[in-house]
Amino acid sequence: MADFKRPESVLVVVSTRQGEVLLLERTHPEGFWQSVTGSLEAGESPAEAAQRELAEETGIKDVEVVDCQQRRCFPILPEWRSRYAPDVSENCEHLFTVQLDQRCAIKLNNDEHCRYLWVDRAEAAGRVSSYTNRDAVLAIVSK
Repeated sequence: MADFKRPESVLVVVSTRQGEVLLLERTHPEGFWQSVTGSLEAGESPAEAAQRELAEETGIKDVEVVDCQQRRCFPILPEWRSRYAPDVSENCEHLFTVQLDQRCAIKLNNDEHCRYLWVDRAEAAGRVSSYTNRDAVLAIVSK
């Protein structure tokens, strides 16, 4: 039996008090920019997944990860469908945020991401590849 991804994920928008947003570029597909994101593992809560994904994808630990108490479900894009069981067509995403005093060094997981940027709110909203990520940046990060 294949190991399919759980159709439940977290989105963690990381920003600074100055309004800079951290974006990560996926290794595949090229040019796919996003905030920290990832699927929940078996038996894992959304809050646990948010902490784990933040540490795995950026190296950021020991910070307050705030649960925005928002969950959004959306159709899984065709390029990601093979990762899920055949009868699964929708993913539900839990929104979290981290606000840092200032930029910090990022330690990328090179299997997932090839580079990162700190950009202002407007550029982040325009650059992210997912509409849920765009909406989250605009809702969370101050102008």
